[in-house]
Amino acid sequence: MSLQLSYQPHLLQFRFEAGTSRGVLTEKLTWILRITHSRRTVRGLGECGPLKGLSRDDLPGFAEVLDRICRDFNARHLDTIEADDVGRVVEEAVPVRYPSVRFGLETALLDYVNGGSRIIFRNDFSGGKRAIPMNGLVWMGTPEFMREQLEAKLLDGYTTIKIKVGAIGFGEECRLLASVRERFTKDEIGLRLDANGAFPLDQALPRLETLAQFDIHSIEQPVKPGCGADMARIIAESPIDVALDEELIGIWTRDEKRRLLDLLRPRYLILKPTLLGGFGQCREWIALAEEAGIGWWLTSALESNIGLNAIAQFAGEFESPLPQGLGTGQLYHNNIPSGLKAEAGHIRYVPDQPV
Repeated sequence: MSLQLSYQPHLLQFRFEAGTSRGVLTEKLTWILRITHSRRTVRGLGECGPLKGLSRDDLPGFAEVLDRICRDFNARHLDTIEADDVGRVVEEAVPVRYPSVRFGLETALLDYVNGGSRIIFRNDFSGGKRAIPMNGLVWMGTPEFMREQLEAKLLDGYTTIKIKVGAIGFGEECRLLASVRERFTKDEIGLRLDANGAFPLDQALPRLETLAQFDIHSIEQPVKPGCGADMARIIAESPIDVALDEELIGIWTRDEKRRLLDLLRPRYLILKPTLLGGFGQCREWIALAEEAGIGWWLTSALESNIGLNAIAQFAGEFESPLPQGLGTGQLYHNNIPSGLKAEAGHIRYVPDQPV
């Protein structure tokens, strides 16, 4: 017998209406991958959950894609696998155009190799010896709802707050930011913004000039991806450091990555393994960013705790001082149990907790 890959869907239900510039989310369909072997009780789990309207593999007939990938993988009759082989096996099994499946299979194989106890990377974080700082996320909504979220994050001990902007009205968003700065300096509370590409090209720089008065740490993707020289000019002239997020999607080769960074010269990169094709792709982005003096942090893409756990453990492989975007574990009514625990603006892993 050999390793077998299978999957099942899981519909995640949000605890609230989660607003973004692309619409309001109330549920999210994700897919749980399983690696098993008839001669072992070990089970490796991974997750592929394309983001609607954003992921390259958000496609009709996604279940049929998974059927084919599972069938082809199982036909290879792999009896064993070592950690060093995982990247190669994923590349051979999943075309690059299915980045979330690559992430899910990579996670499932690493979990299997490490004994099937949801340990994806063995490091101080997964060993329970280190906590990772993270930002607290404020979703779009009514001004009252956004203020309620903000107050809750402050009470929870977050010292970096990320606020999604670009949907409720620029004036309201500025008033919300002003209310923070009336109470806290930038040294007390860091503010990150995420525009999800919502600013019109001709309004981006004037808006950034206005936002700069609130001592903003950075803003993710102020304009839509693919603007080329216009984005480069905005980054160069912006009084706020710009981070690239959606801009990185669909850039697969090392040379393409380097050309993008050379053209745009951002201050930060936002790395989402589900959207970028897994840990190998993210490692390549990190290496190129560090060569160029560009900062980075990892962010979940609304995965369940299976995917979030993998990303958090991957973050534990690095010594980045920047807060990571890992605070999504409490989004869902029906999340999957994990060893992750959020406290005082940090995320930690509790080893040996039943999962």
